[in-house]
Amino acid sequence: MNRLPLLVRLLALALPALSLARAEDGYRLWLRYDRLPDAALRAADAKALGHVVLATPAGTDSATIAAARDELTTGLGGLLGQPPAVTLEKTSADGALGDEGYHLTAVTRGGQPAVVIAANRDAGILYGAFALLRRVQTGGALAGLNLASVPKIQRRLLNHWDNLDRTIERGYAGFSLWEWFVLPDYLDPRYRDYARACASLGLNGTVLTNVNADALALTAPWLRKAAALAGVFRPYGIRVYLTARFSAPIEVGGLKTADPLDPAVAQWWKDKADEIYGLIPDFGGFLVKANSEGQPGPQDYGRTHADGANVLADAVAPHGGIVMWRAFVYDQKIPDDRTKQAYDEFKPLDGKFRPNVLVQIKNGPLDFQPREPVHPLFGALTHTPEVLELQITQEYLGQGTDLAYLAPLYKEVLDTDTFAAGPGSTVARIIDGSLQHPALTAIAGVANTGDDRDWCGHPLAAANWYAFGRLAWDHDLSAAQIADEWTRMTFGNDPRVVAPVTAMLLASREAVVDYMTPLGLHHLMATDHHYGPGPWVDNLRRDWNPVYYHRADAAGLGFDRTATGSNAVAQYTPPLAQKYADLATCPENLLLWFHHVPWDYRMHSGRTLWDELCLHYQHGVEAVRGWETTWASLRGLIDDERWAHVAALLRIQEQDARHWRDACLLYFQTFSRRPLPAGVEAPAHPLDYYEQIHLRHMPGSPTDK
Repeated sequence: MNRLPLLVRLLALALPALSLARAEDGYRLWLRYDRLPDAALRAADAKALGHVVLATPAGTDSATIAAARDELTTGLGGLLGQPPAVTLEKTSADGALGDEGYHLTAVTRGGQPAVVIAANRDAGILYGAFALLRRVQTGGALAGLNLASVPKIQRRLLNHWDNLDRTIERGYAGFSLWEWFVLPDYLDPRYRDYARACASLGLNGTVLTNVNADALALTAPWLRKAAALAGVFRPYGIRVYLTARFSAPIEVGGLKTADPLDPAVAQWWKDKADEIYGLIPDFGGFLVKANSEGQPGPQDYGRTHADGANVLADAVAPHGGIVMWRAFVYDQKIPDDRTKQAYDEFKPLDGKFRPNVLVQIKNGPLDFQPREPVHPLFGALTHTPEVLELQITQEYLGQGTDLAYLAPLYKEVLDTDTFAAGPGSTVARIIDGSLQHPALTAIAGVANTGDDRDWCGHPLAAANWYAFGRLAWDHDLSAAQIADEWTRMTFGNDPRVVAPVTAMLLASREAVVDYMTPLGLHHLMATDHHYGPGPWVDNLRRDWNPVYYHRADAAGLGFDRTATGSNAVAQYTPPLAQKYADLATCPENLLLWFHHVPWDYRMHSGRTLWDELCLHYQHGVEAVRGWETTWASLRGLIDDERWAHVAALLRIQEQDARHWRDACLLYFQTFSRRPLPAGVEAPAHPLDYYEQIHLRHMPGSPTDK
């Protein structure tokens, strides 16, 4: 006779089931395959999804086909309650789909409905599988399904600023995903889930290491570790890239020089490339930061960036590799406006790079600020492929605590018309190759992932990883469409959740700009960690001081970059230069970037600059308070774990917004000598209180001062 109390026996029976339950901690990202409500599932669609056909010209199985089959089986099995039959067949090639495109169609086979995923290559099948799952997850109908999609950009990469000690520069979600110490022997299952998430967006490359590179990463033991990761990622169509420290021939190669024109240096890089490709046959190539912020580079030897890039390009060219050479260069010894230096250095080198070199350019000429004008190099390099570098991690936008959905920022950049070849010369058309037709095209995003359980630290920050990937595949998508997709896939299709969360996302970047750097202000952050305000800072090297950028004085505010100032506007094409240089036509959201404006200058609203500035700061605070109210109304509609996490972070963000508003307005008020306008709350403390705040041990800081 079983003498265990009934409750104990019932618990024992329940434990296996309980162990399978998943807490909603964000780990599954947007790949949540929970059962759809019967009311949301059309009977005809469910029947069609019972049979999925994978059709390629090869018609044979592979690791990538297996990954697609696994995803469809798991995904549709979870969403529908029953896994589909997945069959493989041979079909004719479709030239319009290229190597990565896919075609989804609803068909009838043997009198029964089915869905066909057709592609020329296995990678296209995988991307098509994820597209089908996305359509089902978000409630899209299958009736008449006839959807073809091809990526607009060839190389779609994440750049991880991960160090070999597993810290992440400007990372706010824990330590690096890459457990270097136990690689290559132990492969964390999380690596596969990372690859799944990237592939679901169409990302096809990952740079494993920090641009502030460690030469150790190019030594044999570490290359074997990278090769192990490449083996996990390969079935998901993801190539591995590494950052190359320019002085590696000296530091790990035993040479006395890293001069790119030295034959021994060129041979060292060729031998190193051969070694890498022997371990990683599909190695993508190198990403290089050189002669910037103290990093070694070709200028140390009196050589140019083209000389430096070309020696690496020659090394990887026989293997089909590329070199992405970053244009983020500046030197305090150059007395001119820091924002001009990249253009001044790279424009004269146009056409001097090898064909497999791409110049990687940040979205703006300074450094991932909450808002910048587009970088003037876009379209200026007519004989050199250009990579758009965006930041997914929120270095200057509240980091891991503040909500800032960045698709509007990305779209703002992509849709900017540079007039490089007349009207319609958008940044998007430059980087996708449709304007200047380079042989290589690429886009890169500085990743926001870490080993936090929810990957990105903030439960809503994964929307930025998602948005970058979707726009890398198709930059014509809107920020609103992407926000709607991500919300549905992350929280479900309940309209009571989808509408308010999507609205919060879409408003968030502008609100952060308002309470940090409105009207074109920039580089106002505190020293080193870049988290809070520090507009008063004037004790660093010239081009790191916030006072260098805002130039507040009794007469007004802002950096004059017109012909009467640094003349940075002259680096833009004439239509843009004329627009930015004229106070009357310069967009007000960039006004203080290009102009030093009197405090009493009348804005479009009729208010003075001072009043407008104050009200922008106040609006940012009020926006965050509105989100707190909105989020509170969602309690019970969202799982408790993620609801509570976001609620707590919104409380922190409201404090951050007030801190930025009060500190900045009190400081600027010492110059404007004007009262706060009606509707703007009085600061809680005097200015010296904010000036004495000094945060320590901040996540993601490269140093701790």
